[in-house]
Amino acid sequence: MSESGSTPSAASSSEGTATRSRPAPPSGGLDRFFRISERGSTVSREIRGGLVTFVTMAYIIVLNPLIIGTVKDADGKFLGGGSAPDLELVAAATALVAGVMTILMGVVANYPLALATGLGLNAFLAFSIASDMSWADAMGLIVIEGLVILVLVMTGFRRAVFAAVPPALKISISVGIGLFIAFIGLVDAGIVRRNPDSAGTPVPVGFGVGGDLEGWPTFVFVVGLLLIVVLMVKRVKAAILIGIVTATVLAVIIEAIANIGPSFTPPDRVNPHGWGLNVPTLPDTWVRKPDFGLLGHFSLLGSWDRVGVVATVLLIFTLMLADFFDTMGTMTAIGAEAGLLDETGTPPNTQRILIVDSLAAAAGGAASVSSNTSYIESAAGVGEGARTGLASVVTGVLFLLATFLAPIVAIIPYEAATPALVVVGFLMMTQVKGILWDDVEIALPAFLTIILMPFAFSISVGIGAGFVSYVLIKAVRGKSSQIHPLLWVVSALFVVYFAIDPIRQLLGVE
Repeated sequence: MSESGSTPSAASSSEGTATRSRPAPPSGGLDRFFRISERGSTVSREIRGGLVTFVTMAYIIVLNPLIIGTVKDADGKFLGGGSAPDLELVAAATALVAGVMTILMGVVANYPLALATGLGLNAFLAFSIASDMSWADAMGLIVIEGLVILVLVMTGFRRAVFAAVPPALKISISVGIGLFIAFIGLVDAGIVRRNPDSAGTPVPVGFGVGGDLEGWPTFVFVVGLLLIVVLMVKRVKAAILIGIVTATVLAVIIEAIANIGPSFTPPDRVNPHGWGLNVPTLPDTWVRKPDFGLLGHFSLLGSWDRVGVVATVLLIFTLMLADFFDTMGTMTAIGAEAGLLDETGTPPNTQRILIVDSLAAAAGGAASVSSNTSYIESAAGVGEGARTGLASVVTGVLFLLATFLAPIVAIIPYEAATPALVVVGFLMMTQVKGILWDDVEIALPAFLTIILMPFAFSISVGIGAGFVSYVLIKAVRGKSSQIHPLLWVVSALFVVYFAIDPIRQLLGVE
């Protein structure tokens, strides 16, 4: 997944490497369509690779509802317009879009790349966008962002946009989002607690309750986190999903014995012993006809009235930045893992890959599940032998079947799922080594980008601070010629964005 920053396996399987050098002749229509033998694979390997990719990234069906389905918009409504979260509704739509777009990637681009809601982008949408407008307005921005990227791909302008932002700033954005996601996970699990103002302490957050960890839910989180860590160290490909499932089973057992119950408390109080979000009890039914009621709940123009033109343009650009650049890196990494890159390091069918990915972003907004993007976890399937789009078709079909299992999401408490957020944050943090910390011209903007996302609890603030500081440092050092014109424009917009309240007061605008 581009947002999670998961690291692909070191090398493809030895079996896959050996067969790539001696392709067998096509044996049938399926073989010819997907060029399976030509790429040194077999139908069985493609099926196995597609299954492994699904198992590795299926956690998004659980995590996306927890991230975007539990946050109120500016009108006090949850996703779908209700006064209470409907996680099953979000889970069904999440699996549906992932399934359709991944199948499209396999058929149109013939590439072993799966797509689903992007972690990082969904957090940005929930915590930095929906809080200022309705969910329908926020999803409309996602649709616009996807269409803008599609235009950039079709016109070739994507290369200019890609060149506008220094690589270190792109890395710092991903690292900052990783820290932001990890912080959210720790807070939601109760490991890091918000200190209420009434406590009279200058410390905004603290460890547990009074410096101690309390309650069975916290125990579940710790077990889940340690289990995922152990599985990752042992290179188990479905480590995150196994960790969530195991922690949920443990939570169900504990709840059945201890009868802990719900944990809702007012914002100024802390309940250290109750479950977060869901009480882990077995559902009445495990399989249910999926409800796709979220599809089509978006507004293209609502955000322009709610937050203004300047803020809307900045939000669209920020979404585009995170989505577009990560996709380029993801498809190249998967191509390298599969041995599919040409002599210039370019994957086959690059234009088709980018077109499908752009459509996936817009489709995610249209279905109210946030932007869908390419997942680096696809490397797990490639490591199992996947070399063609048939593996993506297999993964997509499994996502479609998962839409019938949406009721399972309702039994998972925060404490069982949030360990995955912490681990995803770590995976994204590993990219920090790509920043030249000895070069203050890029290190300082990267540092501001990274720390302001979690500290200010705003992804857009971190990105804006990084852009503005980079342009300022280059300008004062007499290196203005090194700044891409597009970066000048974006930085100027961020300055206006940060100073919007004083500007309004100066102009006498309410």
